[in-house]
Amino acid sequence: MAKTLPLLGAALSLDMFAHHHDWILGDQRDLELQSFCWPNTSQAELQQMLTRAQGLLEGHTGRRGLHGPFTGFSLDCADPEIVTVIQDRMLRTLECCAALGADQMVIHSPYTMWKESDLQANPASGFIQIERVRFVLTPVIARAETLGVTLVIENCEDLNPALRVELAARLKSERVRVSLDTGHAQFMHRRLGAPPVDAFIGAAGGALEHVHLQDVDGYGDRHWHPGEGSIAWHSVFKALGRLPKMPRLILEVNDERGLLKGARHLIESGLAR
Repeated sequence: MAKTLPLLGAALSLDMFAHHHDWILGDQRDLELQSFCWPNTSQAELQQMLTRAQGLLEGHTGRRGLHGPFTGFSLDCADPEIVTVIQDRMLRTLECCAALGADQMVIHSPYTMWKESDLQANPASGFIQIERVRFVLTPVIARAETLGVTLVIENCEDLNPALRVELAARLKSERVRVSLDTGHAQFMHRRLGAPPVDAFIGAAGGALEHVHLQDVDGYGDRHWHPGEGSIAWHSVFKALGRLPKMPRLILEVNDERGLLKGARHLIESGLAR
């Protein structure tokens, strides 16, 4: 029996969800809404956005997620006053998840080249960093558990693909797993010698529940359509196929209007549908 190809989903603003509405609902694709993570959205504006999103989601039976807040902070923040702001932002987005029937929220890894180098020079800093993340996320995880939302930690400037996987495990919650951004991994591979994208997938293993699909040339975080950069997509999908469970595959490109260009590349390559 032929193996069923994985189904592509998309990360979209509300405007671009409306634009690609038929494509998403036609095959009930997974959806990640990215309009609810910005710090400058007022409560009144947020309610209007939720109402609009609920209307657009009528008839959608695919899985849903939201991108969580990330602007202007790191998960290992050591300033307790700023931690309160971070927690408030994340808790607000979790309530948006509940209102929209979303069961995933993407958050960003705290690891950087600087911090990873410090782990090697001073191993105690690793323990401190994890405990800082625990302090920031404890009320967020508790609320996520109540709502049935899984927090997925996305690699950004990560060099060692195992660190955020270990971080997720150390937080000791069934509602904390990991995400992979293919472009971020490729950027760190080409610029700073991190392992290739398929090695990030292997390191995550069964903890990988979400993937951002985007392509880069290795120079910057391009968010190009798959096929426009240097990622070896066959190796990526081969690694994904070895996982015990296929994660959500979410196209995340800057050219949201042209989203179907990258989708067609992967579909015509026989990698997805």
